[in-house]
Amino acid sequence: MNDNISDIDYRQIIEYSLEPLIIHTDFKIIYINHAAEVFFKAKKAEVIGASPLDIFQETSKMAIKKRIQSAYENPAEIIEETIYRMDGTTVDVELYCHPVLMKDTKAIQTYVRDITERKESEKRHKEIIKEVNELSATIVPLLHGIAVLPLVGSIDEDRARKLLDIVPVKVQEQNVECLIIDFSGIYKLDTIVTDYLFRINNVISLLGVHSIITGLRPELAIVAIRLNMDLASTPTMSTVKDALHSLGVELTADRCGK
Repeated sequence: MNDNISDIDYRQIIEYSLEPLIIHTDFKIIYINHAAEVFFKAKKAEVIGASPLDIFQETSKMAIKKRIQSAYENPAEIIEETIYRMDGTTVDVELYCHPVLMKDTKAIQTYVRDITERKESEKRHKEIIKEVNELSATIVPLLHGIAVLPLVGSIDEDRARKLLDIVPVKVQEQNVECLIIDFSGIYKLDTIVTDYLFRINNVISLLGVHSIITGLRPELAIVAIRLNMDLASTPTMSTVKDALHSLGVELTADRCGK
């Protein structure tokens, strides 16, 4: 039995690869496999001799040209690009290329992987995160000028930053004069996230909005002290119910914080 690897037909291997493969040298395509024909919606004869740069957008061509030139010496890192098919449609792909020797000719072999589904999934995920952040920044109106911001669930730095961006805008849009910021739905926070959340209180204060902090657990209060947060001017109470009671029976906005 002959185990010599030189007996393996390299072209047959890449021809039956499930991933689109392109081989090019001196910026001319010399071979594409069947998967590439299907992917690019083109016949081999239509592609052979063309420049591999033709599939790229104009804004990317210069960087891709440099990438190909350097790949003759060392494999290039995987990158993401939007490229063109032969019918003019675009597709998001992952590209990887490395040098190969075709007889006496040094060439570049490029792998093309369609990442359309992954990109769409990432987009949906971002949209869901955006919706969650919007919901997490929901300011619930109680009476004229009085509202509550219930902070619930796990809050990381990114979500806390978005809260800091969204809440001041919403209090102005809803004409909130007194905002009850309720921490009772949060059980664990690090110092960075806590810093962002307490900054909300400072920012809305600059907008002329009075605030009351409720549900602040001892461990969160300790973090606030370590961050040198000045809460002396901000009323803190155990529950939202206590905060509403402190505003008086009529709960008028002009009595809030005064």
